[in-house]
Amino acid sequence: MLLISCNTGNKKTSEKVESITEQTASRPDSFENDSVMLDYIQKVHFNYMWDGAEKTSGLALERIHLDNNYPQNDEGTVTIGGSGFGIAGILTAIHRQFITREEGVERLTKIVDYLAKADRFHGVWPHWLEGSTGKVLPFSKKDDGGDLVESCFVIQSLLCVRQYFQNGNEKEKQLCEKINKIWHEVEFDWYQNGKDVIYWHWSPNYGWEMNFPLEGYNEALIVYVLAASSPTHPVSATAYHNGWARGGNIKSDSKPYGCPLEVKHNGAEKLGGPLFWAHYSYIGLNPKGLSDQYADYWNVVKNHALSNYNYCVDNPKNYTGYSENCWGLTASYSVKGYAAHCPGDNDLGVITPTAALSSFPYTPVESMRALRYFYSKGDWIWGKYGFYDAFSETDNWTVPHYLAIDQCTIAPMIENYRSGLLWNLFMSCPEIQDGLKKLGFEINK
Repeated sequence: MLLISCNTGNKKTSEKVESITEQTASRPDSFENDSVMLDYIQKVHFNYMWDGAEKTSGLALERIHLDNNYPQNDEGTVTIGGSGFGIAGILTAIHRQFITREEGVERLTKIVDYLAKADRFHGVWPHWLEGSTGKVLPFSKKDDGGDLVESCFVIQSLLCVRQYFQNGNEKEKQLCEKINKIWHEVEFDWYQNGKDVIYWHWSPNYGWEMNFPLEGYNEALIVYVLAASSPTHPVSATAYHNGWARGGNIKSDSKPYGCPLEVKHNGAEKLGGPLFWAHYSYIGLNPKGLSDQYADYWNVVKNHALSNYNYCVDNPKNYTGYSENCWGLTASYSVKGYAAHCPGDNDLGVITPTAALSSFPYTPVESMRALRYFYSKGDWIWGKYGFYDAFSETDNWTVPHYLAIDQCTIAPMIENYRSGLLWNLFMSCPEIQDGLKKLGFEINK
């Protein structure tokens, strides 16, 4: 097929600076090459965090529904974890010149100032905030305090921001100082509750009643890396080995489709869990060449993605559409509400574009095929902020709805594939290098 170059509005012909929405409003039918296509895909999905951001905070809204249908009346709710991924997206946008460095610094300063004043619990933000006030919005009855996992997704990206701007001008250095203050205020040791493990939640009203120790393997590896790296409230290595690694019991012999998982996926040991487990902790943490006594983490993430891909190609439930071009199971909206889609019982025939697209660093060929296929579906699964959250060809179902935790990983993870930007920044943190060494990781560059 002959591909024709299309002007997507990147060039500014007047003094008026076009919004990202204006730049991407015209959806090209084709692209000059894959690089141009990836530019466009990154820009549109980054826009969720840019033009789509909550106005007071500059942070990511939990959800954006283009049909304005919000059954929980939560259109102003800010998500901490999704915002963390969105912050990484802002760095990506600066790097790709979607926005100027000055625009990025202005927005990031607004975000950091807001985060410093928002509700925190021993330095840790809640899962949700009321965007206009910065006050906690309970995620569930007892989940009305600190959410350490979601908060670590923010800290991970803020450390990337610090590294990006640390040698910059005065405004940029002030931003870095503010980030350091927030980073140093996170009381990782408090979240141990006196045990040799780290807990996900703490509430001022319910204490430790959520009772969720962070044991591997799921999306939360970054928590232990940051906790070991903290200059002010560090956690000992034994919590990692006895808690996260379950005293060595984290190791797995499972090899779905010939792809060794190496670690036990919580509740999904045989076939692997939802694919966001291979994304969230690795926005900044570079799995390439990263290993410890339990696993080689490049194998962990790559084989997770490949097994997810191979399962969809195999298509044991005979769903319509599943193929080498259409794959990717992870947590998202579905025909039955929100679900943590993964191979096996939790496969509901629902494909979530972020699963394949955020796996670009691990499966570039397979992810590019998926991207072309998703794009070929046209407006059926496409809107203002890119691909809709999920779709099912079996049920001929989709809705014009977006979730931050899915949209906001796409631009930075594609960037890690293209340039390694976030990986290079995060791994350049001296504290992180010290923390990884403390935990017994080897880094082979």
